[in-house]
Amino acid sequence: MASALYDKLMADMKTAMKAHDMKAVNAIRGVVAKAKDLTVNAGKEMTDDAVLSVVAKGVKQREESIAQFAAAGRADLAEGEKAELEFLRQYLPAQLSEDEVAAVVKATVAELGATSKKDMGRVMKEVMARVKGQADGKLASRLVGAALP
Repeated sequence: MASALYDKLMADMKTAMKAHDMKAVNAIRGVVAKAKDLTVNAGKEMTDDAVLSVVAKGVKQREESIAQFAAAGRADLAEGEKAELEFLRQYLPAQLSEDEVAAVVKATVAELGATSKKDMGRVMKEVMARVKGQADGKLASRLVGAALP
C-alpha cells in the first residue's frame, strides 16, 4: 500500500489500543474501513488522496452530527462527536485562511477567464483541485460566487 497517511493511521491505532483510548480506536477504525472500501475493495491502490478524502468526509460528518445533537439537546452525544472530530482533524493538512482561499479564487478566475455565474462549476473544480483538502467547499463556493458577476 502506497499511503503514508494510511500507515500513520495504523500506527496511531496500535498506540491508541495500547493506551485503551477507545474513542481514538473507533474513529481510526471507521476511517480505515471506509478507505479500504473505496480503494482496495474496489480494486484501486490506497493513496494519500483517497485516505485524506475519507478523513475530510469524516470530519464534515462529525461537524454535522454535533450541530444536530446540540439542536436536540443531547450534549452527551455531541461531546463524544467533538472528541472524535478533534482527533480526526490532526490528519488533515493545515487549513487556508479565508484571505488565502480568496487569493486562489481570484487567480483561478483570472486564469480561466471566467466572466459570469455560468462559469462557476468550471472555476469551483479548479479551485478545489488547487486547495485540495486545505479549504472547506462551502467557503470556496461562497468566494467563487462573490468573485463572479
